[in-house]
Amino acid sequence: MGEYKPYLAMVLIQLIYSGMILLSKAVFNEGMNSSVFIFYRQLVGTIILVPLAFIFERKSAVPLSFAISCKIFLLSFFGVALCLNVYAIALVYTSATLGAAVVSSLPVFTFFFAVLLRMEKVKVRTKLGVIKIAGLVVCLCGVATLALYKGPQVWPFHTVLSADHSTQHPHHDHSSSPKRWYLGSLLLFCAIITWSIWLVLQARFLISYPSKLKFTSLQCLLSAVQSFGIAIASERDMKEWKLGWNMRLLAVLYCGTMVTGITYYLQAWAIEKKGPLFPALWNPLNFMITIIGSMFLLNESINLGSFLGGILLLLSLYSVLWAKNKEGISDDFCLPIQAQVECENQGERSIGNP
Repeated sequence: MGEYKPYLAMVLIQLIYSGMILLSKAVFNEGMNSSVFIFYRQLVGTIILVPLAFIFERKSAVPLSFAISCKIFLLSFFGVALCLNVYAIALVYTSATLGAAVVSSLPVFTFFFAVLLRMEKVKVRTKLGVIKIAGLVVCLCGVATLALYKGPQVWPFHTVLSADHSTQHPHHDHSSSPKRWYLGSLLLFCAIITWSIWLVLQARFLISYPSKLKFTSLQCLLSAVQSFGIAIASERDMKEWKLGWNMRLLAVLYCGTMVTGITYYLQAWAIEKKGPLFPALWNPLNFMITIIGSMFLLNESINLGSFLGGILLLLSLYSVLWAKNKEGISDDFCLPIQAQVECENQGERSIGNP
């Protein structure tokens, strides 16, 4: 059963991420400032993670040096605070469907940077190597189809709830503007590039600092402080900072506990077990869940381009996973910068359960 834990963790992560995208888009449609939202979700995650790190890793955690602290600060800023804020702004300008779809291109960029840093190998002259590269190219084609081609509407279904919502908040539909749509698409790609670099650097960092829970909680704490600075600069009206018993509070609590508090740790655990590319390969599942949820919950129209792009994304996912399994990389992944003795004893090390 132990060998299936990383796969089960990835499915859970994608379900949580889909809920995050749908709830985030819902509160943005209601007018909530995206930077304020990011600060609150990181704050909630910090409140949850810091005590857990103190309880479970108080004695076993690796001591922090000045160099390690600086690295965590930079990882928190670029990979969490900046990435989340850029992604949130892009989500305001586009749609939940596109937001989830562009995240599915994460394997392309993660693979590129992993190869660049010699953390992933590709034998381009072998059949499996060609399949891996072709799968990633198909993934990129799928994202391009989603971003640039809409086509005819294939799902014009309108629910009573969504009709009422669109009547109450008509001025927040930014996706109807082509300029905002293309700007949002560009911002999404910038966020994904930052995210992929963060994943690869995390894999390298965890080799020298294996205290995953402490590392995750510190990232959360630092990103909350950094996000506060971004939020206070973008929103000075204190009325916009208030949270009531409404959808905003639900979205903040969900993202703070489920996304920031749980998935960050699970993701760090999966990266250590399977490498930086493994979590990224599961993002097309997030897209398929989100596209269904956006139809019924957010009343987003689904076009032919969405279905064609989704099919391409799924093909890329399973082709790359199949190739990696055939090569044996996904089951016995070991970073080349690790010591040889550590690689030989990888199956005997006690890494910890999610």
